[in-house]
Amino acid sequence: MGEQKASVKLWIVGSIGIDDIKTRNADRKNLLGGSVPYSSVAASFFARTGAVGVVGDDFPAAFERRWQGFGIDLAGVQHQAGDTFRWACEYDENMIERTTLKTELGVFAAFMPELPAGYRAAPFVLLGNIQPELQMHVLKQALGAKFVALDTMNLWIEIARPALLKVIRRVDLLTINDGEARQLTGKWNLRACAEAIFKLGPRYVVIKKGEHGALLFSKTGVFIVPAYPVRKLVDPTGAGDSYAGTFMGYLARAGRVTDGVLREALVHASALASFGVEGFSLERFQKLTPAEIRSRVSELKRMMKV
Repeated sequence: MGEQKASVKLWIVGSIGIDDIKTRNADRKNLLGGSVPYSSVAASFFARTGAVGVVGDDFPAAFERRWQGFGIDLAGVQHQAGDTFRWACEYDENMIERTTLKTELGVFAAFMPELPAGYRAAPFVLLGNIQPELQMHVLKQALGAKFVALDTMNLWIEIARPALLKVIRRVDLLTINDGEARQLTGKWNLRACAEAIFKLGPRYVVIKKGEHGALLFSKTGVFIVPAYPVRKLVDPTGAGDSYAGTFMGYLARAGRVTDGVLREALVHASALASFGVEGFSLERFQKLTPAEIRSRVSELKRMMKV
């Protein structure tokens, strides 16, 4: 038997859900949500992407068609009897703070990710924000992985630190927000946080600061990219997932990881995330054109030029 050829350049594992989102201007129900839809759709603008997750028998066929419309491979999405993961939140007036109103895990509670044969040889991997034990389980199946990024959150740092540290040891890049970086390392200064994370295993660290942009740390230096100042913020849900998906999609398209490629990936990530928050769910991405992406990337670069 010959070596299995990869059907995708990048695969992403995480949650797939149905969201209810309430903001100061709107109250929307039954939206396609979860980390995998946001991140895979953002990545799909740059590379052939596969999705790994689970949905219940209540998952609308229209959601699946919409998702496939971006050219995403859904062979890694399991269909199980039961209810799809559901989540609801309400944003404060500032559109930064939010209150979770509902979390119903459904079939996601017993999710055990399994890679399709065509994903196992994929060179790029994004381990979305799920239990560290599941991240490790699926990573062990990624026989062809050349570059692995991991996203996590404060909950896993708090309740599953030993398992999280084991999987962090196996990845090339950790993406994390500033509060989580401080929680993980016990440091306050973000450069000190990154240096402490290097000692845990990753070669690169992306520390996200929300509306204040993100910092890319490597052994050779620091690169800072601002968040694009959108004129109309509609729904910030999924912005971090879109950011991570774009970053990895850009690397997958380049097919190599250098300082220059990483910097371009971060700029593109900021641009794509800014489009995502201009609509609910994937609505803005459905209308997004390559010309718009190029224009916003150029605008960001002009903002950064001295």
